Amino acid sequence: MAFTSRSGHTQTALAEINITPLVDVVLVLLVIFMLTAPVLQSGIDVAVPKTKTVKEITEQRTVLTIDKDQRVFLGDQPVNLADLPTRLRQPTTDPAHQIIYLRADERVPFGAFASVMDAVKQAGITNISIVTQPLQNGAAK
Repeated sequence: MAFTSRSGHTQTALAEINITPLVDVVLVLLVIFMLTAPVLQSGIDVAVPKTKTVKEITEQRTVLTIDKDQRVFLGDQPVNLADLPTRLRQPTTDPAHQIIYLRADERVPFGAFASVMDAVKQAGITNISIVTQPLQNGAAK
């Protein structure tokens, strides 16, 4: 688009958008999301006990968690202990072949741990694995 001034000179309008500031903002947002994404995926904070023998979990399995306040979670969702057997029963899976991984904070009393184990067994699931962390340099805490 051209404009003619009163003195007879022709001038053109600047119609280009400068995208450099836009790219700068997008890159800053990308860095922020890259730094915060691992923090958001951390899940429930549980200090699991440390043992010498630890088996790596390579497949996606059902994980039960008992935190230090004795709250029970199925995956990342809180669950009532009385509702746990019905929530664990899956119509497509045979309970004898279903595997449950149980993460419990090391400060959880044995009574709370035993109650969750009993609720899992009420669902007909007998294959329960307890999640632990490896000892560092073979030394106990």
